[in-house]
Amino acid sequence: MKEMINIALPKGRLGEKVYDMLERAGYGCPSIKENNRKLIFEDEKNGVRYFWVKPSDVTIYVEHGAADVGVVGKDILLEYSPDVYELLDLKLGKCRMAVAGYKGANKNSDRTLRVATKFPNIAGRYFDSLSREINIIKLNGSIELAPILGMSDVIVDIVETGTTLRENNLSVLEEIVDISARFISNKASFRFKNAAIEKMCERLTEELGSKDANK
Repeated sequence: MKEMINIALPKGRLGEKVYDMLERAGYGCPSIKENNRKLIFEDEKNGVRYFWVKPSDVTIYVEHGAADVGVVGKDILLEYSPDVYELLDLKLGKCRMAVAGYKGANKNSDRTLRVATKFPNIAGRYFDSLSREINIIKLNGSIELAPILGMSDVIVDIVETGTTLRENNLSVLEEIVDISARFISNKASFRFKNAAIEKMCERLTEELGSKDANK
């Protein structure tokens, strides 16, 4: 019997795309596509055990060893700095972390800049690197409302298409970092299940290569 690899997948469209990639790489688990209320799906033949979790919880499951590997956005890794290994850029869910607001809202450096964001650590480090004094306003949703209502000067958030910004007369003012889905591993698992995890990485890399070749 194959050594089982426990895999935490983020719920939603990204997780489904990741599963499809893993399936093409030889790590299929047919029961995951069945219409049921199961929480864990496993396939002994391919040596995999999958479970769906909230995207922001993937690193927690991996860091604590409940999952050997998982897939998470680079934004989560940068914001929370979990104690895990980042093994591979899956080039899925591509977007960018950016400073946005009304044009010119970031220009006045004589006063403290008010920044609304879901990512206070990323925002803090970025503006520290610019030696810019800021006041962070932590929000959990509808970040774009903050500058519209005058609560903040700018926001720091993930931007994919920029449609919401444009429809509210906001725009990207500064780009901070590119974001995409990353394949991560628990540190102990990477040591004790190294061969299996390395093989999974190799197959995913091959899958990424064939995907690029077919573009």
